[in-house]
Amino acid sequence: MVQQIIGRESEKSRLKQALSSDKSELIAIYGRRRVGKTFLIREFFKKEIVFEVSGLADGSMPDQIENFHKALSKVSKKAKGDSSQWLAIFTELENYLDTIRSKKKEVVFIDEFPWMDTPRSKFLMAFENFWNSYCTKRKDLIVVVCGSAASYMVKKIIKNKKGLHNRISQKIRLLPFNLKETHLFLKKKGIQYTQYDVLQLYMTIGGVPHYLDKLQRGYSVAQNIDYLCFEKDGVLQDEFDILYASLFNHSEKHTTIVKTLAKTNKGLNRKDLLKHSGLASGGDFSLRLSELIESGFISEQDFYQKKKKQTLYRLSDEYSKFYLKFIEPNKKGGKGTWLNLHKKQSYTSWSGFAFEVLCLKHIEQIKKGLGIEAIYSVSSCWYNEQAQIDLLIDRDDSVMNLCELKFYNGSYTISKKYYQELKNKIVALQREISSKKNIYLTMISTYGVKENEYSKELMQSELDMDCLFGL
Repeated sequence: MVQQIIGRESEKSRLKQALSSDKSELIAIYGRRRVGKTFLIREFFKKEIVFEVSGLADGSMPDQIENFHKALSKVSKKAKGDSSQWLAIFTELENYLDTIRSKKKEVVFIDEFPWMDTPRSKFLMAFENFWNSYCTKRKDLIVVVCGSAASYMVKKIIKNKKGLHNRISQKIRLLPFNLKETHLFLKKKGIQYTQYDVLQLYMTIGGVPHYLDKLQRGYSVAQNIDYLCFEKDGVLQDEFDILYASLFNHSEKHTTIVKTLAKTNKGLNRKDLLKHSGLASGGDFSLRLSELIESGFISEQDFYQKKKKQTLYRLSDEYSKFYLKFIEPNKKGGKGTWLNLHKKQSYTSWSGFAFEVLCLKHIEQIKKGLGIEAIYSVSSCWYNEQAQIDLLIDRDDSVMNLCELKFYNGSYTISKKYYQELKNKIVALQREISSKKNIYLTMISTYGVKENEYSKELMQSELDMDCLFGL
C-alpha cells in the first residue's frame, strides 16, 4: 500500500493516525491540480475505500446529483437514483454505509468537493448534516474531502464557521515534491539523472508529479524540456492558462499578480506589487494574493524581525517562471528550440535567480546540512538600498547565517569584486540591525566554493547541492 507512494512522509503519518484512531475522522486535503492528491488518497487507502465520487467540472446541480447516484449505484444495489435533493442523497449514502459496518476503518472519498457545491444547491449544508448527524455517531469512518480550489477548501471547509466548525481532524496541504522526492520519482521511472541534472529540471518544471511523469526515459534534461514545452502539442506548452483558470474564479487578476512578480528576480513588497501590477489595494487584492500563496504559486518571505511592510512576495512556481520567461515568447519555435536557448547567457543568468528560489524552498534541508536543525532559528530576508540578503538564518545560539546562493556548473570562485560586495553586505547588515550576534557568511552552491584568499577570510561555512537533497 504505502510503499507505492514516493515521499509524502508527513502526509502518510497523518493518514496513518486517522486509521488508528478510536473515532471517525474528517480529513481535508487540497493543493494545485496535478500535484497528486487523488493518487495519495487512493493508494494509501486502497483497501479501506468503500465509496468514492468526484465532482464534475462545470457541472450543474442535476449533473452532480446524477454523477453521485451513478457512483453510489456501483456499490449499492439499494440506491434509488430518484432523489433530486442533496439531503436525500446523503441519506442514501448513510443507508449504504449501514450495510457494511466492520471492525476496521472505512473510507468515504469525495474528490473535487468544491465542484459539487453549485449555487443554491445546499450541498454543503447536506454534507454538514451527514457528518454531524451520522458520521460522528460512528467510530469507524474516515471521510476525505479533496479539492484543487484552495480558497474554497480553506474558507468553506477548514475555516468553516457553521456546521463544520472545528470538525476537521487533519488538514493536508499537498505541495509539489521537494528535490529528494523528485529524484526518487525519476529513479522509479528508470530515469538516471545526476543531482545537477535534477536541479536544472526542477528549476524549469518543479516537482509536480504529473509533469515529471511525462518525462521520456533516455532523453537528456534539455531534450525532455524541449519535448514537454516547445514541441508541437507538448503537454506544458499551454498549461499556464489552463492551470490558473481551473483553480481560481476571475483568474485574470491572479495571472496579473503572477506576471508582475515574474518580471522581478528579487521579489516585491506589497506596496511595490500593487504599484507594478496596477491592481487596486483592498480586500479583493488581498484575497487573490492569499489564494496564490495558499496554492503554493507565490511565497511570502518575512523581513528580518517580521517588519510586515517589508515582507517580500516571490513567484515560487517553477513552471510559471519558466513559461513566462522562455516558453511564451518562443511558442512558434518548435522542436529544437530549447536545445538552442539553453546554451545562451539569458538562461545562465535566469538559472542563478531560479536557484535562489529553489534554495528558499529547502530551508529545512539547509539547516540540517549546517547541523543546526536542533537549534531554534528564524529564517528571513533583509534588504536596504545598498544590499539584499535572500536568506538570513537568525539562531538562538548568538549566530546569524548570512547565506549566499550560487548556481554554477563547477566550483564557484569568489572574485575580488564579489568579495567586496560580500564585505559591504556584512557591514550594512551589522550597521542596520545593531545585533551583537556573530554573522557567519555561508555559501550554498552546486559544487562548492574554490578556496582562495577571499573565501578564507570571509566564509565561515559552505554547503553544496548534496544538502538540498537531504531529509
